Amino acid sequence: MTGSRAGDAPVGEARAAGTVLQLLRPVARTVPWRAVAAASGLGLLAAALPRLSGGEVTAWAAITALRAAALSFALGAAFLLDDPARHTTAAVPVRRGLRLALRCAPLVPFAALWWTAALLLVPEDARPPAGDVTVEAATALVLALAGAAFAVRRDSARPGQGVAALLLVCAVLAPLLSPADWGMFTEPADPHWAAAHDRWAVLLCALLVALAVSCAEPVRRRTLRALRSPSGTSGPSRG
Repeated sequence: MTGSRAGDAPVGEARAAGTVLQLLRPVARTVPWRAVAAASGLGLLAAALPRLSGGEVTAWAAITALRAAALSFALGAAFLLDDPARHTTAAVPVRRGLRLALRCAPLVPFAALWWTAALLLVPEDARPPAGDVTVEAATALVLALAGAAFAVRRDSARPGQGVAALLLVCAVLAPLLSPADWGMFTEPADPHWAAAHDRWAVLLCALLVALAVSCAEPVRRRTLRALRSPSGTSGPSRG
């Protein structure tokens, strides 16, 4: 029995890997790459504006440009989970978390390269601390993905427009409504810069948890799936 179980483990892992490979191509076809590409291009243009405008680039112009670039990229990422055929593919024997991970996985290396380019477009003498401003950009991106994943959990096939609108509202209202002592949109010369980015880090962690929870299968759906037999009919009733 022990030898049989030990032999079954590699077989199960091979089947899981084969399933993932089979899903990569159809999942990649449904990703709205045009929206992501357009938002990425606009973001790089926003990051380059201070340099293109000529003259001396101030710290305020640099941080504003990078925040605008991060927001633009997040707006594109909000459409990443849009899939008009989601309700017809939800019955595949793969958990929702894996399906969403396959859609988001290509974005991670691309986002890293894109953000590096955005930082390099800002003159070095005016560039804010890279680590701190990267936390801000990551928070905006995770907020977009968490909002989209939550909408998908609520059976939305196209959450992009709603999540993008929410991001824009947050980007406008957050700097206006945040208290002076708890402001998060500070400048590098501001004495509250370090404390503000501690709050950015906490917010990022909270959004990552929200994203993980939103990617999980709803309990009701897992229960119904467990009660179905392999033929697709409901299991025997207890009543």
